[in-house]
Parts: sequence; structure tokens; C-alpha cells
Amino acid sequence: MSDNKTTVTDVAVDEYLSQVEPERRRVDAQRLDQIFREASGFAPRMWGPSIVGYGRYHYRYESGREGDFLATGFAPRKANLVIYIMPGYTDFSAILARLGKHKIGKSCLYINKLDDIDLDVLKELIAAGIEDLGRHWPVEPS
Repeated sequence: MSDNKTTVTDVAVDEYLSQVEPERRRVDAQRLDQIFREASGFAPRMWGPSIVGYGRYHYRYESGREGDFLATGFAPRKANLVIYIMPGYTDFSAILARLGKHKIGKSCLYINKLDDIDLDVLKELIAAGIEDLGRHWPVEPS
């Protein structure tokens, strides 16, 4: 059984965010940090080299696989902002319908820039994701 490749690191979140390029992506990433802090109530930690995570949960599957992972977070990628709403059990289509321009994956939400979405709806989505995750696995500060 393999371990998770994405784990908590000791890199300072502020240091990481200050180096995000281009500047427009950096400004959006710093704003996302504030939004996630407010919506989650958790302080951020770096998970792997590029994911800013808020909170954590320990999972154990029937297969025996277990580990720790971020409860929610984001990654400022070159192509877009990736937002992680874990673990993807619930259909959030009613909230997403009000969010604005985005694309979705299994547990990821892709946004080109924050100007494309309603930030209050994003906060609602983050909180709903954490609440849903907490029904499956205990969520705690990271």
C-alpha cells in the first residue's frame, strides 16, 4: 500500500504565495487565502509543493488504505486556480449554479480568475464542503 504523495510541509504559506507568478495569479491566490481562512476557520498549511490546505481529516477505507489529507484548499496553477472541495460526496450543483464561470472535476473546481465568480458563493461552497466532509470523517485543524 502506497503513502499519499501530498503531505503537509514546513514551507510558510505567506512565503509560497508571495512567489506565485504572474502577479495577477498571486493577487488572486492571496485573496483566496483570506477567503479560505474566513470560510473554514482554519490556518493554512502547505500540502506538497503547491497546495494551500485548510484543516485535515484522517480517512480509513474498507480496503485498509488510510491516511491524512487536507479538508479544503486551493492551488494557484499556471492555467487556473484549482479549488479542492473534499471529498466530493455531495452534489453541490445548487451552489455551483450561482458561483459564476468555472469548470469542475471530481473534487476540484477550476477558476480562471476570481473576477469570474461570486466570492460570497465561494465561501458558502467552502463551508458546505467542510460540513459535508465532517459527516464522513472528523475534520480538525492542520
